[in-house]
Amino acid sequence: MTNPLEFKYLVRRAWCAGVLLVLACGANPDTDDAAPAPTAPLPTAGLAGQRVSVFPLTLVAAEDSLHWEQRLAPRSASLAQADSVIAELLPGRAPEVTWVPPDELRRAARRGAGIAVAPDQMGTSLLRAPGMTDVPDPLRSQMRTLTALAGTGRYALVPAALVFRKAKAGEGGRGRAEGAASAGLATAELTVVMVDVRLGKVGFQTIARGEGDDPWTALARAVKALTPGLP
Repeated sequence: MTNPLEFKYLVRRAWCAGVLLVLACGANPDTDDAAPAPTAPLPTAGLAGQRVSVFPLTLVAAEDSLHWEQRLAPRSASLAQADSVIAELLPGRAPEVTWVPPDELRRAARRGAGIAVAPDQMGTSLLRAPGMTDVPDPLRSQMRTLTALAGTGRYALVPAALVFRKAKAGEGGRGRAEGAASAGLATAELTVVMVDVRLGKVGFQTIARGEGDDPWTALARAVKALTPGLP
């Protein structure tokens, strides 16, 4: 079993690396908006060999300017597609961890009907709040009960929110002229947290970003940003 102190050290090191990168880049006085913080890589070294629950996404939204109402409707289908993209990419990009996908958590909730809350009905989206360190009840007890029924370890990966925003000129539109943003090019912002379900603590939080002409290409690139160094 991973030493929780070691896990905290790895998370802190990843967070500090992101902070130092931001400080090194400095602020751009010619822009009104501050540059987004870099995506911190998943701290998988401290989780190697463990079974880590992956909770389903419960919040997806898009800016009106994208006109993606039809692409993201119905909401249940969009959430299911997002779960599928995340569950498909994680095992191949971080095989050192045994990722337990949302479907297994749902089955565990059905087996424990009357005891466990279905993961899709939990308020995991509140974990998107910046700087959150403690998981509030009843979410804390709900996560602890469900992961115990699923037979997973003490850590859970929670995609807390997925937001699509219109890409700004100069952002990473692959294959496009520099400084030009397509009307259909969007940035997916995936807020990801790692929770110690036994202690009810948030040990890791980051926003992964990826660009694409459709929601799922953008999301896939955001998930890939969590494991840098791979194609």
